[in-house]
Amino acid sequence: MSFQTRRPTIRQVASAAGVSTQTVSRVMNKRPDVAAETRQRVLDVIDQLGYQPSEVARSLIHQRTYMIGVVTAGLKYTGPSRTISGITQAAEENGYALMIKELPRFDVHNVEPILKEFISRHVDGIVWAVPEVGENRDWVDQTPSLRGIPTVFLTMQPQAHLTVVSMDNYQGARLAVEHLIAQGYEHIGHISGPLDWWEARQRMAAWKDALQAHDLPAQDCHWVEGNWSSTSGAQAIQTLFNQYPQMDAVFAANDQMALSVLQAAQLRKIAVPQDLGVVGFDNIAESAFFSPPLTTIQSNQDTVGQWAVEELVKIILAHRQEQQDTFAPKTIILSPTILIRQSSQRIQS
Repeated sequence: MSFQTRRPTIRQVASAAGVSTQTVSRVMNKRPDVAAETRQRVLDVIDQLGYQPSEVARSLIHQRTYMIGVVTAGLKYTGPSRTISGITQAAEENGYALMIKELPRFDVHNVEPILKEFISRHVDGIVWAVPEVGENRDWVDQTPSLRGIPTVFLTMQPQAHLTVVSMDNYQGARLAVEHLIAQGYEHIGHISGPLDWWEARQRMAAWKDALQAHDLPAQDCHWVEGNWSSTSGAQAIQTLFNQYPQMDAVFAANDQMALSVLQAAQLRKIAVPQDLGVVGFDNIAESAFFSPPLTTIQSNQDTVGQWAVEELVKIILAHRQEQQDTFAPKTIILSPTILIRQSSQRIQS
């Protein structure tokens, strides 16, 4: 019994199909200038031989690695992990492999080693998917290694000289609070995320602005800071019950903390949504199965990741064609939607 130890080559495919190597290449790249019969014959031979094009050869031919560097942090959180999922999907669809680096903390400032590794690996571009926390963006203008590498940043304040893709956290939170007000709630508390996160500050600002726009109270004793975890939500809602006894609704800055609110209400025998309306943020997969099902903001973090890759690929191609000026830095803000479920529907439509 003999085993094939060498992978089939493009020349073998061409010879077996009776065509040139250029024709095989055109078929592999889905070029339209190949007759249908010839295309099918080449595809049949590729299938029979188990031919796989060499990524190394492709890189040498096109002077590209078809590799994207991705930097992330906090994959235990729902938002960052869903963003990576979207990045992975879009990269595969565009023919790119990923080199992923996870920072040990959100507040890492010395990113030079990671950037140098990306450069040594000749990545075609970078997606910086670390959420903006504290001052963890201060390094951007002081890092020469970043210059010349197409880069897209996610989930941060817009900056004129950077390409940024983000979900509109302010708009999402505004939808949440406006919905509660429309349901007749007048004393709406808030459990924020950690306020060194830009996203958390945006959501809290929208809570305040929506209440003030309707002449409803928004005082310091009406909100408590959490850290995105259900444990912090449980502590926060107990504090709110004590310091804001008039509270008849809660906007929690994410679904994990909203889950704690629902549990605490049940333990106190507070009826949801009749006596306490609850809205979360993120639409995690389990939110539809909370008791009662949770009204939440669908932020589509996977879509943010997909948009980032699509935009990065455009920038990479523009750089290769020396047309950088056609893709000036820009900010892409995606709009969230509200999913209304039982936890906030005091007024039945």
